[in-house]
Amino acid sequence: MKILRTLSTTRLITVAVAACIVLVGGAVVAVAAHGGGGATPPAKPLAQAAHDSLAAAKPEGVTARITFTNKLFPSGALVGQAGSALMSGANGRLWWNPNGGRLELQSDAGDVQLTWNDAKATLFDASSNTAYTFDLPQDKAGASTSTADHTVPSVAEITKSLIELGKNWTVSGAEPSNVAGQEAYTVKISPAHDGGLLGSAQLAWAAANGVPLRVAIYARDASSPALALEATDISFGKVADSAVQVAPPATAKVVNLSSETKGKGSDASGGAPVTGLAAVQAAAGFPVTAPDTLVGLPRQDVRLVGPADSRAALVVYGQGLGAIVLVERANDGKAAMAGPLASLPRVSLSGITAHELATQLGTVLTWDRGGVSYILAGSLPSSAAEAAAAAIG
Repeated sequence: MKILRTLSTTRLITVAVAACIVLVGGAVVAVAAHGGGGATPPAKPLAQAAHDSLAAAKPEGVTARITFTNKLFPSGALVGQAGSALMSGANGRLWWNPNGGRLELQSDAGDVQLTWNDAKATLFDASSNTAYTFDLPQDKAGASTSTADHTVPSVAEITKSLIELGKNWTVSGAEPSNVAGQEAYTVKISPAHDGGLLGSAQLAWAAANGVPLRVAIYARDASSPALALEATDISFGKVADSAVQVAPPATAKVVNLSSETKGKGSDASGGAPVTGLAAVQAAAGFPVTAPDTLVGLPRQDVRLVGPADSRAALVVYGQGLGAIVLVERANDGKAAMAGPLASLPRVSLSGITAHELATQLGTVLTWDRGGVSYILAGSLPSSAAEAAAAAIG
């Protein structure tokens, strides 16, 4: 929780949006939000289409022109950030080879650059002259999980995985399409049960080599994506390491997110986790409020998280994407409402002032009461989030 208090509003939201870009950019190439004209591959069952593309020879490198679309934040919600490439979207370029990748977004407020290799990713935001670095997941042998060699799964194995996925998600077939001039297959996935405000996600990949070509996230009942990374032009061929191994300026402030969060597990002392409402209330050192239900959702979990000098109670209501997460921590009152969300629009909760970030995909609220600071987040409309927060106090 310490990182949430030390990062500014701009940096906190930058990291959140950057995480989305890493998920998309790390997949290698971006999206064309709508399939274009041109030749399409033969129709195949999804498992067969996925297997054939994964088994195909991979390109030596990828170069693309891209457009990043961000309609997640409502107009005026982020004061002073309208021109940021991360906050409002931008055009840019992408380079990839087996040793790493580089994604660059360009805007009048300053460029944003994401670079990655097997071990680490760096996100540089020129508008704040800040570089965020973080370690990438590694497998047990120490290789990056994103680049480690894996045996191509068989059609039967893919089919089994799709059946398991179908228990909680509705998965379309592989629709033959053409994305950025490439013959492609497009698949749509949407929550089968309560998905909160998430409507669906779409992925398209090149039939010839399995390179992802479309990644877009849609809010419920929306016809255009809330977040999308779009390839307007793409080519395959060798890409020099110098095109992907680009460091931030020497003057940039560096924030190592991996070191910020290291050692901040559920029990920094190495003891047994503190779970259950009674145990958390006894050990927290501040009043913990966790009603049995919240806007009709039952309480599922209560646990104490964070290091000894910054313990916080984490409470979860509901399940899956429709869950509500509540974080409570002690506040001495000297810096009330001075946290990273304090510059967001104000709302009134039964006489208490809160700060709110309402997006197409969810809502975050923060407020202080009785020496305790609260953060409530969930994939739910602002009215429901405010009702939940008001019920807590």
